[in-house]
Amino acid sequence: MEKGKLTIDTNWCKGCGICVEYCPKKVLKLEQNTICVEDIQNCILCGLCELRCPDYAIYISKDEK
Repeated sequence: MEKGKLTIDTNWCKGCGICVEYCPKKVLKLEQNTICVEDIQNCILCGLCELRCPDYAIYISKDEK
């Protein structure tokens, strides 16, 4: 499995919840009008949350190794 990291910039997140709806593994959840990670072990680093975030608050970094 590819290694990488899911990062959320809560300062940029406006709490729209679009990323939650697009996450195929239900890794993210909306809590107190911002996104948080509910189950990082299920994250497959597909990038759908990053792609759909209108506020650019989510970043997926993948290791080059």
